[in-house]
Amino acid sequence: LYFKGTELANGFHELQDAAEQRKRFEHDNRLRRTFRFEEKPLDERFLASLEAGLPDCAGVAMGIDRILMLKHGYTHIEQVLAFPVNRA
Repeated sequence: LYFKGTELANGFHELQDAAEQRKRFEHDNRLRRTFRFEEKPLDERFLASLEAGLPDCAGVAMGIDRILMLKHGYTHIEQVLAFPVNRA
């Protein structure tokens, strides 16, 4: 969903493959190790629920930060983020 050229929301199809999700979690932890960040435990209950079968579904994510940009007339998202990456 776009308004005046700014993306406010986007849609996506949910990943339903437990094996693929596990690979992605493990990949994320390998990256975390590489950069010396704390690894996250795998959510085994979530993975088990995927293995049991998740119905076909999708989601939409709306960016409140984008709405704030439009409301205040800002042109850069960093102007509305409480903790932009360059100041985190």
